[in-house]
Amino acid sequence: MSSPTGPASGLPVRMPRPRQPGRHRRPEPLAAPEGAPALVLAVPGTPGAATRSLAEEVVSIARSELPGLDALIGYLDGDGAEFPSVQSVLARAADERTARYEQALAAGVEAKEPDGPVAIVVPLLAGPDGALLRRVRQAVMDSRVAAELTDVLGPHPLLAEALHVRLSEAGLARADRARLFTVATAADGIILAAVGGEEAVQAAGITGMLLAARLAVPVMAAALDEEGSIASVAEQLRSAGSQQLALAPYLIGPEIEAELVERAAKEADCPVAEALGAYPAIGKLALAKYTTALGIAPQQPQGAPVR
Repeated sequence: MSSPTGPASGLPVRMPRPRQPGRHRRPEPLAAPEGAPALVLAVPGTPGAATRSLAEEVVSIARSELPGLDALIGYLDGDGAEFPSVQSVLARAADERTARYEQALAAGVEAKEPDGPVAIVVPLLAGPDGALLRRVRQAVMDSRVAAELTDVLGPHPLLAEALHVRLSEAGLARADRARLFTVATAADGIILAAVGGEEAVQAAGITGMLLAARLAVPVMAAALDEEGSIASVAEQLRSAGSQQLALAPYLIGPEIEAELVERAAKEADCPVAEALGAYPAIGKLALAKYTTALGIAPQQPQGAPVR
């Protein structure tokens, strides 16, 4: 039996494990600072159940990486309570911050008057899309709320990893080059399909180089929203010797109609992988944009090594 002061004689006593000294010590877990601004995920495209599920999964990943994070979802084309607009989400975040401060004063608690941004808005976009980014910026301005707008999520090695996974899930790439097996349908040339014009194609090309290093096959970026761009890149790859092409959408999903991706695959006469969707890297990169803007990021998330 144990006594009120500890275990009975003869029983082992569990002592606290000493903290590991030196540079290999496990870092203390990061948590959101008290009173930190909200992370508002700005979701493009037509709202719907699938889009909401994707966005909720992204913010769930972000919350799991940063305990205490206030993560909210606003839709560029929001239409009410079910799919709130970016403007309404920002306004609500501002009202709630003011209410918390006033409640603290009413309770006699010494509280600092809120300052700094109410929210940090992260566009749910893998690459730059000037038209969509202008709409996000306008939504922030229309809200009349002090909020910061971050850059898009890519380019980044984690997006190359996500593209690799989506291709392997579709049977269009080996999951691991180091393993001695083949995939009969593996592509020997990848078309990376982006939206947002030439700027988006250039940004996708950077991630494409990282993907090419992972797969050891040529990867070229093309614009889904420019007529003839997909077909032209497909022809370039075939002229260079690639025979089995695959289309990899450099998209998270909601920003473009699925029919455009399917049409592009038919245009290039090749199979297509799924969009990036709620791959864990998306939530981690959204959080990285938030923590960097807030100045609390110990480091950027790292991509997996090429195998």
